[in-house]
Amino acid sequence: QVQLQESGGGSVQSGGSLKLSCAASGDTRCMGWFRQAPGKEREGVATIYAGDGTTNYGDSVKGRFTISQDNAKNTLYLQMNGLNPEDTGIYYCAARRVWPSYLCSPGPGFNYWGQGTQVTVSS
Repeated sequence: QVQLQESGGGSVQSGGSLKLSCAASGDTRCMGWFRQAPGKEREGVATIYAGDGTTNYGDSVKGRFTISQDNAKNTLYLQMNGLNPEDTGIYYCAARRVWPSYLCSPGPGFNYWGQGTQVTVSS
């Protein structure tokens, strides 16, 4: 059984930075961050495959966000720089069991989810 717990959300002004963390237990072979803004569908932000460190990003965050993982601490991170109001939403940590690494991408198929953490970016 996989358990996920996010932390690190908050409020920041446009152009600022935040770092999210996700404490995980269980099979965390493929992990990712997703977000959902009010009135919008959930969007894949980034994924990382534990076996080889392969990362994938959604187009809207490429070059601004960085996903990383500390396997020793079983913790997933999302460093968010250059934040803008369109990044506002609830951010969820997610995990799935999949291989090989090219199947670990910010799309459907994740079946373990955290409770989410709010990120608010003001202009």
